[in-house]
Amino acid sequence: MFYYIQGTIALLEPTFAVVDVGGVGYKLTVSGTTHERLASLGSDKARLYTYLAVREDDIELFGFSTEEELSAFRMLITVSGVGPKAATAILSILTPEKFALAVCTGDTKAIAKANGVGAKTAARVILELQDKMLKQTDTDTLSTVGDSPASASLGKGALSEALDALMVLGYSRAEATGALKSVDPKLDSGEMIKLALKKLMRNV
Repeated sequence: MFYYIQGTIALLEPTFAVVDVGGVGYKLTVSGTTHERLASLGSDKARLYTYLAVREDDIELFGFSTEEELSAFRMLITVSGVGPKAATAILSILTPEKFALAVCTGDTKAIAKANGVGAKTAARVILELQDKMLKQTDTDTLSTVGDSPASASLGKGALSEALDALMVLGYSRAEATGALKSVDPKLDSGEMIKLALKKLMRNV
């Protein structure tokens, strides 16, 4: 329904923000990560990417400061037993980049630190999302590497898996390809993703 809402921040609380757009105040539930970014803005203007959650007894609008965080949120709510509230809790303690790293490295402890998210839920998040990222290959992404030396040395299967996983996490093909060019070609896709994410996080 809404892709993003852009306007003046009329009210900012730890768990929600009210954005004034043409005299209409939109209340959006936000994560701790988005709250921190909004609080650090030098201006009261903001753009929040949105997700509308519709339940039998309620309608709730969620807002995210970046498309990467929205992408991570959408991935989380596909996990059985993880609803919008739990997804927001996880993204309140982990940036999209740190969340991606936790999933790819199997770091259940990092995810379980979220309010209301136990060890079993954290393990399920990793099991379901890691499997999707590593199995959802897209051979078309190989063309983005071209004829560079890195593409010649990287195994096609591992490269395709790593590229696709990074793109599922919200990175562009150019960003994912650039980060993967420096990894050891002898590594498996999981290690490639881990190292690429660390490089991408340093560039944030």
